[in-house]
Amino acid sequence: MNVHLSLRLRRRRQTFLAGPLLTVLAAGLVGLPCVAPASATDPAPPPVTSPAPAGQDLQVEVIKKGLGKEVSIRKGNKEWFMMIEVTSDNTVIVRQEKENETYLVDESETHDRAMTTSEVDAAIDAFIISVKTQVKRK
Repeated sequence: MNVHLSLRLRRRRQTFLAGPLLTVLAAGLVGLPCVAPASATDPAPPPVTSPAPAGQDLQVEVIKKGLGKEVSIRKGNKEWFMMIEVTSDNTVIVRQEKENETYLVDESETHDRAMTTSEVDAAIDAFIISVKTQVKRK
């Protein structure tokens, strides 16, 4: 894994949501009516966060990042993270699982083509479902 990418991932991830497509996507995810996109001078809206269901303290946060996305899922002292970074030439996927400050999983893969938006969405959804299934089994 690239040292620069690894260091960047371990820092607190901060980004902002902008653009009409993201506004529609975020509104659809949280069930709100669609509103006009914010201008470049308006403050960034908060990331889309799924509230924890009763009996579970699972917190899911999905953030649009350029052409890709990142998702952070937390339950107690465990954290699961996936980032898909898409450029015009390739796609980098990073998966991490952390308990306290110990990384249990820290893997990345690079694909030699750009993933489509639907492929990114499907990969993020599959990751969220797999984490929820893993938590439910324990």
